Amino acid sequence: MDLAAVLPLVTERLQLRLFSPSDVDDMYEYQRLEEVARYLYRPPRTRQRCEEVIAEIATATAWAEDGDQLTLAVCRQGSKGVLGEVTLKLADAHACQAEIGWVFNPRFHGLGYAAEAARALAVLAFDELGVHRVYARLDVENTSSVRLCERLGMRREAHLVENDLDGERWGSEYIYAALAADLKR
Repeated sequence: MDLAAVLPLVTERLQLRLFSPSDVDDMYEYQRLEEVARYLYRPPRTRQRCEEVIAEIATATAWAEDGDQLTLAVCRQGSKGVLGEVTLKLADAHACQAEIGWVFNPRFHGLGYAAEAARALAVLAFDELGVHRVYARLDVENTSSVRLCERLGMRREAHLVENDLDGERWGSEYIYAALAADLKR
């Protein structure tokens, strides 16, 4: 399936659309932050890396094979600025499993934008893409994402203790998941 036919996604307050080259500065504003990168188990991104990432994801709309991924810029309706991004990755095409994720500029935390955007992406996954189960992997210290998963109706299925080494810090992860019937719409 070519996802371009169902984009952009529009919610009550937001528009979720493909990134464009003009979004580099907005992405760099949050992707350069240590407080954002620490939960992604990678270093902060440079502006050049943001340009490269946007070049990779700006036209990625295939949804058929393991690893296919859709990353959308989250914007307020009627506004040009990017608040953050949501991602859906086809983890297992045969078993219809997809990983969902989100990264937002800390300036927009606590306003419900991440929940609204993630819910819209999960609904797309279940209703349009035929996904059977979505899951999220997150650092146990990322309490905002823990609360978001729970608000969406996802259940905690696993606690992976010290399963990833980020520089000198061992990180532990939670895995949250939902079936279509679990999702709070």
